[in-house]
Amino acid sequence: MLKAIDIMTKDVATIRSSATVSEAVKLMKMRNWRALIVERRHPQDAYGIITDSDIVSKVIAYGKDPSKIRVYEIMTKPCIVVNPDLGVEYIARLFADYHCYKLL
Repeated sequence: MLKAIDIMTKDVATIRSSATVSEAVKLMKMRNWRALIVERRHPQDAYGIITDSDIVSKVIAYGKDPSKIRVYEIMTKPCIVVNPDLGVEYIARLFADYHCYKLL
């Protein structure tokens, strides 16, 4: 059975929630990525995610200054995190249930 570990991206980058959107864009451009995982503030906190779509639809579309907007203001939180040993079929059902369209 195919598992998440067989298809998942292993090279990911994180960013602080207090970073500016401009900082996020620079990191995304440098790595040629479309999304970043937002670090937890403490161990009980949930991970977040910021995507290029978030930046376009929540910052650029409204003419906001990316150097003045913080990642935590536009990120999606919490992220759905899966165990690398889960079967791909289970993950596909999870995605369908939560209307997820991409896997990072």
